[in-house]
Amino acid sequence: MFSKISRYRPVPDIAPVDPRGRVVAAKDIRPLPEVTGTFTHTVDSGDRLDQLAFTFYGQPLQYWHICDANPQFTSPLALLGQEPVITTEFPVRVASGTPPWADLLGRLSGTVGVDGVTVVENVTLVPQAAGGVAEQVDRAVLVTYNRISIDAPAVAKAIKSAGFSVGPPADRARLGQQIIIPPPPS
Repeated sequence: MFSKISRYRPVPDIAPVDPRGRVVAAKDIRPLPEVTGTFTHTVDSGDRLDQLAFTFYGQPLQYWHICDANPQFTSPLALLGQEPVITTEFPVRVASGTPPWADLLGRLSGTVGVDGVTVVENVTLVPQAAGGVAEQVDRAVLVTYNRISIDAPAVAKAIKSAGFSVGPPADRARLGQQIIIPPPPS
């Protein structure tokens, strides 16, 4: 039984046969609807989908219209940047010499909760007062980790233990990003 406002109510019923030969009552696949409209919302740290749905539609259970309009996100938590697995950028520096990347990657790969590590180096040409240019290298480590198992300070501690100094981390989340708010359902 589905309520009048359920997204599954208009989906046709089907009766597939399971592997044991039993007929099972089910709903057919619900394709994503075509979304029109260009209204967007900037994601804030306190946002919840039910509250956004209430604000825009007057009905908190209509949150799924917002999910349908943003199919690039695999879950409602991902849509608002609240999923447990996140990627954080940690700016890093070494005192001198070649950065000990192998040690860093080994330590982070062996840390419980860390799912992935990427090293980023950005080279900028900086004009010098005496003429000419010099290279300025900015380095960062992108760490994908599960916030349930480990937090950003613990990841920073692991990076420091590999011989790096660590700048303030920056989450690569949805906060401050735009999501689509479709028109109210008719």
